[in-house]
Amino acid sequence: MTGPIGVAIGVWLLAGKSWKLSWMWALLFGIGMALVVITKMAFVGWGVGIEAVEFAGFSGHAMRSAAVYPVAAFLAFRSSRSNARYAATAIGVVFAVLISISRVPTMAHSVSESVTGTILGLAIAAAFIRYASSERHWALSRMLVVLCLPILLIAPRVEPVPAEQWITQAALYLSGRDQPYTRAMWTESKHRGHE
Repeated sequence: MTGPIGVAIGVWLLAGKSWKLSWMWALLFGIGMALVVITKMAFVGWGVGIEAVEFAGFSGHAMRSAAVYPVAAFLAFRSSRSNARYAATAIGVVFAVLISISRVPTMAHSVSESVTGTILGLAIAAAFIRYASSERHWALSRMLVVLCLPILLIAPRVEPVPAEQWITQAALYLSGRDQPYTRAMWTESKHRGHE
């Protein structure tokens, strides 16, 4: 859901002719995604990570959730009173944190990957919200939220993009390895060390 919501935010800003905010959102969100991809490729292709805390790259789920939900809530309530806007943004933050936490029990990410992904995403959201708060001339209305709803309704039915597979293939190609590095290799090396 977070990818389509990120796109919906961009569409929303463009529809409101908020050119500066559109570019700022694309830049910040793009930087976040690039950092996720770079850290994952560094681990998969070259084994660059922090074994002590099982960090093999920023969690993309956590980063996207933490960047997207607070910003979407802020924009949806931008024209409301400040208390409602702050409350909506805070709910977006809480929702993003809960999603990040959910990645750990499923073994999709380690605690360090979820935490750092969340911090990265929240930094992106905070930077955008701060910039957007200083912009005076932008035309956003709740009608634009309605116009973006089709993206959100279609998103759950769209086949997910195999991003992890693409990252792995690119990392293996660039590193020249046949097999990717995995977190399981850290566990295996610890077992061998204890034998």
